[in-house]
Amino acid sequence: MRVPLGVIAVIYESRPNVTADAGALALKAGNAVILRGGSESVQSSAALHACLVAGLRAVDLPADAIQLVPTVDRAAVGALLAAQGLIDVVVPRGGKSLVERVQTEARVPVFAHLEGICHTYIDAGADRDMAVTVTLNAKLRRTGVCGATETVLIDRAGAGHLATPVLTALLDAGCTVRATPELAALDPRIALANDLDWSTEYLDAIVSATLVDGVDGAIGHINRYGSHHTDAIVTQDTAAAERFLAQVDSAIVLVNASTQFADGGEFGFGAEIGIATGRMHARGPVGVEQLTTYKYLVRGSGQTRPA
Repeated sequence: MRVPLGVIAVIYESRPNVTADAGALALKAGNAVILRGGSESVQSSAALHACLVAGLRAVDLPADAIQLVPTVDRAAVGALLAAQGLIDVVVPRGGKSLVERVQTEARVPVFAHLEGICHTYIDAGADRDMAVTVTLNAKLRRTGVCGATETVLIDRAGAGHLATPVLTALLDAGCTVRATPELAALDPRIALANDLDWSTEYLDAIVSATLVDGVDGAIGHINRYGSHHTDAIVTQDTAAAERFLAQVDSAIVLVNASTQFADGGEFGFGAEIGIATGRMHARGPVGVEQLTTYKYLVRGSGQTRPA
């Protein structure tokens, strides 16, 4: 059967909506939650927390099931991360420095992703119009989300009819393109990429692009430079799609769909507390079900195990 994880600590920065989302999700899964918001949203978080507590009392649930740390002192973060035996899971929601600190210092399990270095690979077997549409959405629908594509990979075998339409569409939409010399030669608006571009999460209307040698080249590039978050292939070749799905080591892998579908609501989970890229327990969007664990109930009638 599914049982609650226990006590969840959520450490976040500027978004007060996390107060409501994390409190409700943790409670729905049967957990207690300790919220530690940032200084930018301390008053909003306190007001939302007061509403949650009022709701708990109204239905005769323990008011301390959802707690808010009453200080924004950074020392409070360290205390939460060291509370082994008192806290069961930590979820950081914020910038890279916060997530790095939590992953480095935590003495309890962490649900998190450090970066969303996501890729869209356009296979030689891709439909051209689909490749353009999917890539534009994957990069530009919302550039600041963790599921936004940061690198476009194009199969060298299909570059002759796929590279120019895709890159031109990005440029015409106002996206800066940084690419290898062979792709930069296609349009004077394309800048030359450097080694740092392949491991950069831009969170802006900027994308890097390079040619790869087929699906194996794409898989190799993604597994080397990616952050195991979300990666997509655009292709009409079923064998290439299945190979990509099986060998890309990311929490979310898509075929012929935008990487911006990396979202708990889009997965049918409802609200999410975050996206995890680790390999233990929850991976991908973390919703209500992922905030529980397993308990095995075995009913016997006197059975013993043979020697």
